[in-house]
Amino acid sequence: MLYYLFNYLYKVHHVPGTGVMQYTSFRAALAIVTSLIIAQYFGAPLIRLLQRQQIGESIRDLGLQGQMEKKGTPTMGGLIILLAILVPVLLFAKLDNIYIVLMILSTVWLGLIGFVDDYIKVVKKDKEGLAGRFKIMGQVGLGLTVGWVLFFSNDVTVRQYLLENGQSSAVDASTIYQDVKLMITTVPFLKNNELNYGDLFATAGDFFNEYYAFFYIPIVILIITAVSNGANITDGLDGLAAGTSAIIGTTLAIFAFVSGNALLADYLDIMFIPNSGELVIFCAAFVGACVGFLWYNSYPAQVFMGDTGSLAIGGIIAVLAIIVRKELLIPVLCGVFLIENLSVMVQVSWFKYTRRKYGEGRRLLRMSPLHHHYQKLGYHESKIVSRFWIVGIMLAVLTLVTLKLR
Repeated sequence: MLYYLFNYLYKVHHVPGTGVMQYTSFRAALAIVTSLIIAQYFGAPLIRLLQRQQIGESIRDLGLQGQMEKKGTPTMGGLIILLAILVPVLLFAKLDNIYIVLMILSTVWLGLIGFVDDYIKVVKKDKEGLAGRFKIMGQVGLGLTVGWVLFFSNDVTVRQYLLENGQSSAVDASTIYQDVKLMITTVPFLKNNELNYGDLFATAGDFFNEYYAFFYIPIVILIITAVSNGANITDGLDGLAAGTSAIIGTTLAIFAFVSGNALLADYLDIMFIPNSGELVIFCAAFVGACVGFLWYNSYPAQVFMGDTGSLAIGGIIAVLAIIVRKELLIPVLCGVFLIENLSVMVQVSWFKYTRRKYGEGRRLLRMSPLHHHYQKLGYHESKIVSRFWIVGIMLAVLTLVTLKLR
């Protein structure tokens, strides 16, 4: 909103200084500062409100060190994150940008699903919360919407450069180009690292070649569901999910910045995605919200984000990665989420297998998800979180290295 006001003052009335809003970097800086201020200013009052309403976490005794001390800690703190993301984006981003619209939709959509789940758990006192099938339906619905818009909207394009031999390329810049509707993504660690989803079905006949949206959209649904659930599972220790998400968000901000800047994309020999640079403002607000929330969520936590926050931040990360055509890097970038998810799947699968084979279930880990395994080994909660953050930083650096390592 402020972007449009300053743009009006600059172009119509020529007010000195108002032209600074034209710069993405300046608006991103405003967004991150604003999100930090909002998290700080509204965090404490919201925590007090949740305490007065007795909206506290119910703890099941699993024999973990310091676990029962958290009983009654307010949850639904994800509202702080959502507020700290949405307000700066509405103030400083171009709201007619298709990518910004998708990110706002994703944030509100999964935030509402998480809020309903938390509400049922802590207000209605139903420990099961929102039924799993309804969560999955909500995630699938968002994936279907995002995938459909990205595939069919004419505002979603990539730049194709026309080469001397008559071929086209998304990375070899030339003076002649066109912005085309093409579902193409980046394959990490390969020199010619473009993958056109349509090419996967080129030999399957005209029908599959023309309507491969029916295959692309399920991929989007799978990514959004997997990453949002991964973030949800990771949210088990004070500051773990918020800190890890801030690291991932910073990395995606860099990808959005270079992918949305024609000169940088040319220099780095990567795909240029028109209008995607606006996502830097959203990423900045996202990182600021996660860091601001850490003020209250770091050990010992004064508030938990609950599903209101964890489902939303996972979905945000997934949609951002898909938009900047880096979804194949998610296993590396979101490696902490992935290993947490896999630890639960492997633990449950092994337990069921050994129960069928030996008559009693056996465990590979002392407890899943993985962070609880380390708690059972005697590691302090803050040490586990710090080391997971370090791993997250290492994975983020490796992800960024793929810009040039091919």
